[in-house]
Amino acid sequence: MTGRPRTFDIEDRLELAMRVFWRHGYEGTALSDLTAAMGINRPSLYAAYGNKEALFRQCLDHYHRGPARHVREALDEPTGRTVAEHLLRGTVAVVTREEGPGCLLVNGALATGEGSAAVRADAAARRTEARAALRARLRLAAEAGEFTPGTDPAVLADYLTTLTHGLAVRAADGTPAEELHRTVDFALATWPAT
Repeated sequence: MTGRPRTFDIEDRLELAMRVFWRHGYEGTALSDLTAAMGINRPSLYAAYGNKEALFRQCLDHYHRGPARHVREALDEPTGRTVAEHLLRGTVAVVTREEGPGCLLVNGALATGEGSAAVRADAAARRTEARAALRARLRLAAEAGEFTPGTDPAVLADYLTTLTHGLAVRAADGTPAEELHRTVDFALATWPAT
């Protein structure tokens, strides 16, 4: 005996769930918020996505493929400086969107209790993975002689990572995009290029 066929698009509803988590965070989002926004009932949510934690992880994947794809795309830029510019400008564009403000990966799971430790750990692991990829890309830029002598590409990657997270926090505080772009301008003006 099989259930009724699904009458909704999985990705479309995932987008709606992502927006709820983005605005309210993991713990600030109730299942009733998700079902209302997605236009489905709880059994349908569980059947299509699993529990709330599984849905949140899928939303993080969706966020990485969609709104936050600039993080991955930045790594394909031809120089270390253009990597940084693409990453920082893209971050400002994402963290000041109506869905947020802020970053789903930064703001979505930082403030969680003991019961959400796995969600917090998963988000932290994803941030660590992104920082490692940025370190590797800037190491290539260093090997190509793009930086002033003494520049440590790992420290530079950590700086950019910290800056992107800070931009997300400031956006969540209501800082407008124009002001965040001034911070990016300063960071790029001080870039350690040869």
